[in-house]
Amino acid sequence: MKFIESVYEKLKRHPKRIVFPEGDDPRVVKAAQVFFENDLGVPVLLGQREVIERVAEAERVSLDHVAIVNPETSSDLPNFCERLEKLDRYKKMGVKDSRSLLLNRNYFAAMMLQNGLVDGLVGGVSSYGGSLLRPLLQLVKRFPHASVVTSAMIVALEKSTHGDEGVLFFSDCSVVPDPNMEQLASIALQTGMLARQVFGSKPRVALLSYSTKGSALTPATEKVAGAAKLVRDLATKYGVEMEVDGELQADAALVPELAGVKQVGGLVAGNANVLIFPDLNAGNIAVKLIQHLGGARVYGQLLLGLTRPAAELSRGTHPDEIAAVAALVGLQAIEYRKLYPEETVAA
Repeated sequence: MKFIESVYEKLKRHPKRIVFPEGDDPRVVKAAQVFFENDLGVPVLLGQREVIERVAEAERVSLDHVAIVNPETSSDLPNFCERLEKLDRYKKMGVKDSRSLLLNRNYFAAMMLQNGLVDGLVGGVSSYGGSLLRPLLQLVKRFPHASVVTSAMIVALEKSTHGDEGVLFFSDCSVVPDPNMEQLASIALQTGMLARQVFGSKPRVALLSYSTKGSALTPATEKVAGAAKLVRDLATKYGVEMEVDGELQADAALVPELAGVKQVGGLVAGNANVLIFPDLNAGNIAVKLIQHLGGARVYGQLLLGLTRPAAELSRGTHPDEIAAVAALVGLQAIEYRKLYPEETVAA
């Protein structure tokens, strides 16, 4: 918990408003209390007040200092409908009833996020994949440097020398099934930028493969090696300081002795703190294995590429994990305003 405690300490200095679309889920109600009691900001729960209050009573949770918004009766609904109908994206969606669409809490939350009523969004605990991501893609603007929206998991290992005191970033484990070379480079750039925001130091990004530096030559390994070169160009273009290497096998990326045996030098080999997987199969399998077999704590998915921070959770997420991810989203909101003031203020 040392890592999350450090995130909490940072966020306490700049508390944020985080909206939870599934405001009547018992785990979310418990997480809202944890979020407020740690002085992290104001949790905003979407749903019918009487339902949320019954859940809170059953779970013995206080709703003091927790905001509750019912999209059906919200004074913002007419304004949101008007704004939505003016968007070219809305016209392309082929939807004729903006009100019905915005009564979907995921869409209402995305509008709150895009229009600055909240600083971040955390959902997905009772939704199927894509039901939270779709409204965000349709309603929230992308950063100019993001050619693809992606995701990252933060993995915290107990008593580990890997990464930064046992903390590593895994990407992409949730969004892009089979990225091409350009998409993989964008995923690596964005995840490196996230690591820089969280750690405050230069990230060490390893693009992973079953090959190390040409030990196998196939289209799959050449894609990873080519993406590594593109990341360096992109980092230079956008002024992002990061160390990048690939293609590397996982052991060459994490274990200094094995990196030496495989004759790989540089600042990343054996010392990576950001691991970029070649496709969704590899990333998703890896994070599940390290969580359930390795006992690691995992936090995410943090969605990257949007001008407003958001996270899509697993349906098996516990209340403490929900609160921790909400804190990470709040921390992103602080950094976004520092690094991209035009995009976040005028989005």
